[in-house]
Amino acid sequence: MNRPVDKHGYPIPYGPIGLPILGSFPFLTRYPELTLDYWAKKFGPLYSLWLGNQLFIVVSDPHIAKDLMVTNGAIFSSRKEMFLKSKTIFAGRGITATPYNETWRKHRRIAASFLVQKAVDGYTNVLDYEATVLVRELFTHSQAGNAPINPQPHAGRCSLNNMLTIVFGTRTDSINHPLVNRALRLSREFMNCTGPVSNLTDFIPLLQNIPNYMTLRGKQLHKDLVETYGGMILDIDKRMKLGEKVPDCLVKTMLEEKGKEQLNHIDMSILCAAFMIGGVETTASIMQWFSALIPAYPEIQAKAQAELDRVVGRDRLPSVEDEKNMPYIHAIVKEVERCHNPFWLGTPHVNTQDFTYRGQFIPQNTVVVLNTYTMHHDPTRHPDPHTFNPDRYIDDSTSSSESANLVNACERDHWMFGAGRRICPGMWVAEREIWLAISRMLWAFKMEEIPGEPIDLKEYDGLSGRSPVPFRIMMIPRHEKVKEVLGL
Repeated sequence: MNRPVDKHGYPIPYGPIGLPILGSFPFLTRYPELTLDYWAKKFGPLYSLWLGNQLFIVVSDPHIAKDLMVTNGAIFSSRKEMFLKSKTIFAGRGITATPYNETWRKHRRIAASFLVQKAVDGYTNVLDYEATVLVRELFTHSQAGNAPINPQPHAGRCSLNNMLTIVFGTRTDSINHPLVNRALRLSREFMNCTGPVSNLTDFIPLLQNIPNYMTLRGKQLHKDLVETYGGMILDIDKRMKLGEKVPDCLVKTMLEEKGKEQLNHIDMSILCAAFMIGGVETTASIMQWFSALIPAYPEIQAKAQAELDRVVGRDRLPSVEDEKNMPYIHAIVKEVERCHNPFWLGTPHVNTQDFTYRGQFIPQNTVVVLNTYTMHHDPTRHPDPHTFNPDRYIDDSTSSSESANLVNACERDHWMFGAGRRICPGMWVAEREIWLAISRMLWAFKMEEIPGEPIDLKEYDGLSGRSPVPFRIMMIPRHEKVKEVLGL
């Protein structure tokens, strides 16, 4: 049967939820959020589609998202065990990919001890130090503002070092350390293997039983993750058995409690990999989108830097305590997260029992996609949504974690960290890390575009997690105190 298409070549859905919508794998491979946004405008905030043998529903409205994923979180908090991500790469483990069961609760319990706000307060000094190193490296590698620089690898290393310290109690000492390239390459490969391009493998069982390009990539990535992060676990285990003092970190805790928690080597390796991938990709991508975006807005930079000069001055770097007194930079961070969520579709939920919502039937094991792109670009909530405008958040002092729990879902500032019981457990770390990095870059540098080198904000690198394509900018020290404060 030929698939009906509209004048744009998009497959035509067959109606409301509960009736099949024919998915288009070729169109969904590269810009799925634009496809889902188009369909949301055409068919409403809740519709269904089939990909292979799997029924999906797409949620594009904050009220519906809250009704399903928060109010009915006991039903809509599980995960579909995707063949490539869940079964092949993570081997049935991983916080984000695990169904809502005892394995997930165990891994969440272990992870939470390092990710709750109280724990983050305990290692804010680490996030503070790495943000300072980031600015220092940008100053040095840009030759004090005299040479163009791509800030992306430096942002990646900043996020990587934060996660390395939390997970393994270690860090890299330079951008050229071999672990920087290897860890960031593994993260990017994960994002490319688990994007929409893998849907055929996930939802056509025949492809799961024969070797193909995607299954071979998934198996190799699993091997590389266990070899890299599992190898680091074995090294720490050896040091502990020799009586060496090992810094407090996730791996140390897991090794001490592996008997009690019944953790084997693969459990620990994949849990570490989940930290290293999720914890690096989100924060590094936001820093990268900020540095790609902000050079085009000198007036926004000037307003933010005037706030910095008024609150912080020029004799020290901004700190976590300063955020409450700098609403404009707080608003800039939120607006970057709204405009360039690295995970537009997040990790889908799945319902564990039949459910009827507003008279529409959602059968058990339906995959539920949170269409954050449409919600972030809703003109009724965000006027002129494609314009970068921090002023829309100037009177909003809530943090992302506070915003996620607002009674009125439409007042939530963004949906970058997901929703309900499966909301990202690392959002407190991410918020603090992003604030420190962005506020300090603004404190230190005037960021300018390079004539003849336009920055592409529409294209991106990665499939499930997005970061900008490589670019260069000028990062010019704002005043003579920058070098001195950085200790250079």
